[in-house]
Amino acid sequence: MTTAIAVGSRTGQSLVTDAEFDMLAAFCADEYGLERCVADRVVDQALAMVFVMGSSGAGAAMAPSQQVDPGWHTLILHTGWYADWCERSFGYFLHHQPNSKVRTRGLMVDVVDRIRSAGFEVDERLWGTAADCNPPACCGDGPCC
Repeated sequence: MTTAIAVGSRTGQSLVTDAEFDMLAAFCADEYGLERCVADRVVDQALAMVFVMGSSGAGAAMAPSQQVDPGWHTLILHTGWYADWCERSFGYFLHHQPNSKVRTRGLMVDVVDRIRSAGFEVDERLWGTAADCNPPACCGDGPCC
C-alpha cells in the first residue's frame, strides 16, 4: 500500500514545535514591525523555503521574496537553534548566501513551484505571484490584511 501526499498539504510551521514557531514568529513580528498574524505567515513560508533549499540542495538557485526575507533572517538570527534545526532536518548547516538583487517574478515563480512540489502550502501573496500583488505583506484580500 502506498500513501500519496497531496501537493500543498503541509506547512512550514509543521517542521518545528509549537514553542519554536511561537518564539520565531514573536521575534519576527517585534524585530520587523509586523502584525503577529502576518509574521506567522512570513515565518511559515520561510521555514518551508529553507527546508526545500536544504533538503534538495538547490539553495544557491533559490531566494526569498522581499516579504519572506524577514522570516529567513529570523531563522538565521537564532543561530544555535538554526544550526541544530539544519542538522536535524538535512544533516548539514545551510549557510545564508544573500542574492536579493536577483529577485525577479520568474525566480519567485520558480521558488514557489519548488516549495509547492515539495508538498508545502504556498501563500502566493507573500511571493508576489498572486496577480499583480506585492505590497509589504499582503494584498488586502485575505486574513490579517
